[in-house]
Amino acid sequence: MALHFIVPAIVTLLFFRSNWKMAYAIMMMTMIVDVDHLLATPIYDATRCSIGFHPLHRMLPIVVYIGMCFIPKTRLIGVGLVIHMALDSLDCQMTNQVWFV
Repeated sequence: MALHFIVPAIVTLLFFRSNWKMAYAIMMMTMIVDVDHLLATPIYDATRCSIGFHPLHRMLPIVVYIGMCFIPKTRLIGVGLVIHMALDSLDCQMTNQVWFV
């Protein structure tokens, strides 16, 4: 969970240094994507892989998030979402030995 705060901070300091505070704030706001966890029962399951299970964590939205990285006006949002999905996928690998469901 801590990586969801640390990795975007590192990315903003490396690639968005001139406006790192705004870039970091935008990337932190992308965590709202986890609102789709409220649709699951139970809401939190430590053994559940988010990628492929929750609606905003499926492959089609992830492709959209990747596409957003190439559009200047949505780049920070896209990068934040892609980092989030990559870290969730890493969590799936560490807990369930799969990258996605």
